[in-house]
Amino acid sequence: MKENFYSNGKLLITGEYAVLDGAKAFAIPTKYGQSLVISKNDSGTIEWTSFDNEQNSWFKAIVSIPDLNVLFTTNEEIANTLSKILEAARNLNSDFLITDTGLEIATHLGFPKDWGLGSSSTLINNIANWAEIDPYSLLEQTFGGSGYDLACAANNKPIVYQLINDKATVEKVDFKVPFSDKLFFVYLDKKQNSRDAIKNYRAQSFDKDILIDSISTITEKTIKSQSLIEFELLIKEHEALLSNVLKIKTVQENFFSDYTYGVVKSLGGWGGDFVLATGTKKTPEYFKSKGFNIVIPYQEMIY
Repeated sequence: MKENFYSNGKLLITGEYAVLDGAKAFAIPTKYGQSLVISKNDSGTIEWTSFDNEQNSWFKAIVSIPDLNVLFTTNEEIANTLSKILEAARNLNSDFLITDTGLEIATHLGFPKDWGLGSSSTLINNIANWAEIDPYSLLEQTFGGSGYDLACAANNKPIVYQLINDKATVEKVDFKVPFSDKLFFVYLDKKQNSRDAIKNYRAQSFDKDILIDSISTITEKTIKSQSLIEFELLIKEHEALLSNVLKIKTVQENFFSDYTYGVVKSLGGWGGDFVLATGTKKTPEYFKSKGFNIVIPYQEMIY
C-alpha cells in the first residue's frame, strides 16, 4: 500500500524581506508542486529517489533505519541534509521511522528544480504530513525562514501571511481580478541564495516599524485592487520602498528600463528567480527578445 503526499509551490507577491519582521505578505500557491510517494519493502533501509519534472532521477540515497545514517548516495551534501530533516522529524514525533521493514520513497517535482518555486518547502511540508507533525516546527529545526512557503504548500488559494509573535497566521483570500490576463511571470534564471539576501536585509539601517506598516498596507490594498492602474501603482510603491531599504536598484531599473508595456516587480529574494510583469500581448515577445524565454501567463501558473 502506497502513501501519497503533495504540496504546492509558491510565489511571494508582496512582503519580501519584511514578512520576516511581521509585515503582512501576499503569497500565491502555484499549480506546480512536488509529490512524495512512500511504499514498504523488505530492505530494512530507506531507498530514496528524487525525480525532476521530466521524470529523470537526479538524486538517490540509501539511509539506514532506525539510526538514519547515509549508506549510499549520489550527492553527499543533499543526503546529509535529508538525513537531518528526517532526524528532526523524528525528534518531533518519536514514533516516526521506527520500523522493522524498509521503505521505498520517490519525490516528483512538477517544475524545473532551478525555478525556485519551493523544492525545499514542498519537501518539508510533505515530510511533516507524513510524520504527522507541525511543518512550521520542522522548518524551524531545518532550513528556517518566515514559513509563508509552507502556507502556500498547504493551500490552493491565495493567502495573506503574517508572523505574529513568531507564530504563523494564514488568511485565505480571493484574488479574482479583471486584469489577470495582463499579468505574467518571467523567469530570470538568476538564482539567489536566500540566506545571503536576508543577511543583506538585516545589515541595513532603517525604521522597521514604518516598513512593516507600509508593506502591510500595500498588501491589504493589493489584494483588493480591481484596476490594473491601481495594482501597478501599488507594486511600484512596494518596489521603491524596498529599493530604498536594501540600497539596490529595482529589477526594472536594472534590467528592463526600456519596458514600456507595464511594471516589473521582484518576487522573493531580489534579483532571483521569477519576476512579475504587468503588460499586454506584446509582453512575452519583449522579454524573449531580451533572452528571457520562460514567460508564464498568470492563469497558467496559479490555481
